[in-house]
Amino acid sequence: MVRTVPTCTGEVQAERLGTTLIHEHLFVGHQELDLNLPHPEWDEQDAVERAVTGLERLHALGVRTVVDLTVPGLGRDVARVRRVAERVPVEIVVATGYYTADVLPHAIRLHGPGRLVDGPDPLEQLFVGDIERGIAGTGVRAGMLKVVTDVEGFTPDVRRVWEAAAAAHLRTGVPITTHSHARSGGGREQQRMLRELGVPLDRVVIGHSGDSTDLDHLRELADAGSYLGFDRFGMAHVASDDDRVRMLLALLELGYAERIVLSHDAAFFSRVTPPSWRAAHAPDWHMEHLFTGILPRLRDAGVDEATIEQLLVENPRRVLAGA
Repeated sequence: MVRTVPTCTGEVQAERLGTTLIHEHLFVGHQELDLNLPHPEWDEQDAVERAVTGLERLHALGVRTVVDLTVPGLGRDVARVRRVAERVPVEIVVATGYYTADVLPHAIRLHGPGRLVDGPDPLEQLFVGDIERGIAGTGVRAGMLKVVTDVEGFTPDVRRVWEAAAAAHLRTGVPITTHSHARSGGGREQQRMLRELGVPLDRVVIGHSGDSTDLDHLRELADAGSYLGFDRFGMAHVASDDDRVRMLLALLELGYAERIVLSHDAAFFSRVTPPSWRAAHAPDWHMEHLFTGILPRLRDAGVDEATIEQLLVENPRRVLAGA
């Protein structure tokens, strides 16, 4: 059976995905603020050109696929992303979901079965439509579902997002990736919720697991079947790369290579942490850092090329396309 993955420029056979960065962003914004309070560092054409140049550099480093996890709540604009994708040799997979750690907009939270405006759940309609028909009239179908918990935990609105994502996964088979608060062990509650909702945990990436220094916790998540997202290399204001590398090497030594994926959670432009701030506070937080800064450290520590391929090629392919 030939398995394919939807990208911005068409279906791609899973075997052709190659080296994959599974948790990145091209552009993070906020549509209402962008309209009413434009950010002084945002210039759309300049941002597009920087993304094109950056993805061309990634291709030269061997990257063949980037997963853009910018979903509603983070200023998703798939038409803009597709304009970039049409100019670069790297495949771009986009996502659906909703990014909130606490509450939903009233236009969503008051609509749905038994709510003020009774009717179908708009979240489930959004997620399934993005996967089966395409996003916002572009025809580009989502290849991942993205959901969030943070220190607030499962608020009623957050649980509602997860319920809709689980329903969309069970209908379509598209994998789920998360934003977790690793320092407080949030991945454990995420797995509990997904298990309750009937989602197979081996179709789930617990995002930002690499921010944790609790080896027993990480082993617990992996033993339950999920992939561990070591996906914030370079994000110095959250955790150190020294700790991330130390925990990664420990897990590899214990035989968990098949349960780990690598990435950066970086962006070519983010309104949340704009370019001037990143340059001053997290200068290594960009999509080339794995290849120029982290993989050399892993090789020096004795990690072989087969293991690196497992982390960057085989595991992302299994996540995106299934077993």
